[in-house]
Amino acid sequence: MNVLIIGSGGREHAIGWKISQSPKLNHLFFAPGNPGTAKIGVNLPVDIADFKALKKEALENEIDLMIVGPEIPLVQGIHDFFDNDIDLQHVQVIGPKKAGAMLEGSKDFAKHFMQKYNIPTARFASFTAATMHDGVVFLESLNAPYVIKADGLAAGKGVLILNSLEQAKEALTEMLHGKFGDAGNTVVIEEFLSGIELSVFVVTDGKNYILLPEAKDYKRIGEGDTGPNTGGMGAVSPVPFADETFMAKIKSEIIEPTISGLHSENIDYVGFIFFGLINCNGNPFVIEYNARMGDPETEAVMLRINSDFLDLLNAAAEGKLAGKTIETAPQPAATVMLVSGGYPGNFEKNKPITGCENISDSILFHAGTKLESGKLKTNGGRILAISSRGDTIAEAVEKSIKNAQTIEFGGKYFRSDIGFDLMQ
Repeated sequence: MNVLIIGSGGREHAIGWKISQSPKLNHLFFAPGNPGTAKIGVNLPVDIADFKALKKEALENEIDLMIVGPEIPLVQGIHDFFDNDIDLQHVQVIGPKKAGAMLEGSKDFAKHFMQKYNIPTARFASFTAATMHDGVVFLESLNAPYVIKADGLAAGKGVLILNSLEQAKEALTEMLHGKFGDAGNTVVIEEFLSGIELSVFVVTDGKNYILLPEAKDYKRIGEGDTGPNTGGMGAVSPVPFADETFMAKIKSEIIEPTISGLHSENIDYVGFIFFGLINCNGNPFVIEYNARMGDPETEAVMLRINSDFLDLLNAAAEGKLAGKTIETAPQPAATVMLVSGGYPGNFEKNKPITGCENISDSILFHAGTKLESGKLKTNGGRILAISSRGDTIAEAVEKSIKNAQTIEFGGKYFRSDIGFDLMQ
């Protein structure tokens, strides 16, 4: 099979790394990819939102299966584009069509979907500029902290958790007055849920599903989960409290009602579903859906999959997941993210990176790097995801940290306490 992976981050590198181990793979392509993906496949210099250019590459490279990494092309309808083009209908796509991607593309849609199908989630209400006064009244009915979400995609910045009622009212006003553009035309206000978060992933053919290894990511920039939210500073898998009993609840109360609900809505959903969950006193609640794999969780999860991942994805694309199983390594995996100084605020790019050749007992997934005159340089906020397996979470984290200390670039920063709350 010839496979095209859309995206340029650590998630796409990790998926490609896993797929490259499959005997079913012939050629592997990335669009646009990064210096890490160039070592396991061919990078195509195409914008992920340029569907016509992606069509050209898919035809020229005789692509059989396309895997969509990021959310933006899914929400913009890349699967629909391929499905509706007579020249592309032979290309199988992992990633939902536009209607299914609404689970991530519209928080208002997702919350009403959960409400309709009795999927446990926080109490909520949605508001527009015309109903802003009602939003203020709803805020006043809640206890702090206050959760305010822009309905649409806002580059990871559209979710606010605020301790002050006045701040919450101000944030509501700013969102409904255009702070996030059209993404904030509708705003969802939620009751705050207290507990430990985890990420659960499935791949589905629309009827059947395979449960992938769960993970926990660490979004805050600072040690001990302090400071601003980032795209993710690291992840561990498995999550110790997600035992057989807890996972059984997730399957029966969340995963299966979600997939049957999509079927009831006549939404043809093929691909990944990411369930952002929180454990509230032993009961799972949904915080959010994503229509793709998480990042940096993917960089840990892929290390724990022993099965032929390409075979599973191909079965999903062909609607043949029934009867398929997945073999998972029992050893934990941990990912530590190296980021640029100043991230998630202002940071500098173009810093030379050294020491990658000295990595041992870990796998290096590229996230925000570039090659310039043969030299590896920083090209984003999150730079490299260092992923390792160990007999314990602590051992896996220790391996990743040891290699994080080996790599150097100006302003390098990483959290040395990934998994801290699961090792106590």
